[in-house]
Amino acid sequence: MEPQATNQLLNRVTQQLKPASSDSTTPVGNTDAQKQATVEQKEAINQIFELFRFNYHNQFLKAFPDHDTLIMAKRLWSRLLVDYRGDVIMRAAEQAVKENGWLPNVHEVVSRCDIAGTLGVPGTHRAYMEACRAPSPKKDFNWSHPIVYYAGRASDWFYLANTPEEQAFPVFKHNYELLLQRLQAGEDIQMEIQKALPEEVITPLPRKEQQQRLQDLKSLL
Repeated sequence: MEPQATNQLLNRVTQQLKPASSDSTTPVGNTDAQKQATVEQKEAINQIFELFRFNYHNQFLKAFPDHDTLIMAKRLWSRLLVDYRGDVIMRAAEQAVKENGWLPNVHEVVSRCDIAGTLGVPGTHRAYMEACRAPSPKKDFNWSHPIVYYAGRASDWFYLANTPEEQAFPVFKHNYELLLQRLQAGEDIQMEIQKALPEEVITPLPRKEQQQRLQDLKSLL
């Protein structure tokens, strides 16, 4: 690539990242110069850019008009977000998308990572696994964060222990995210969560029909 083209490329990326200046609380000095992003962090960055591409198509193409610009931007984002776990980065980006009608810059994602990092909570699936594996009595278990206990309690311990993950995890995820919102807003996470209504309401069969079906089943044995 010619020097002039390289300078133009750098200028475009710098303009997109400009708000991520020295006012960011993420340390980006010489101490991080040798710190490399993990595979998890790189995957999170890739997912973020796909999320942005989908939600801000025209703005995204204007900010990253070619492959070289996109690759350089991802490298810079990786350097600026190297202090945060992949799940924290992803959650921060999703929150930025919810709150912005325009393409978020790295500064906006970093600021939300600072909030999530300060909370010190595990990722949703990690929290779910912790809730499922914790022995009884649950209240005496050494939880990674109280939010995991309250999310498990809201999801019902018996339900978590006896229901397949594909059904139980969405319930836990719903409750966990509600509690995360409370935590970020400084609200009390110990308050009971209103039970979500089931997607379909099952009406019990009449007694006679139940007896008939039971006889049908017996005849098959």
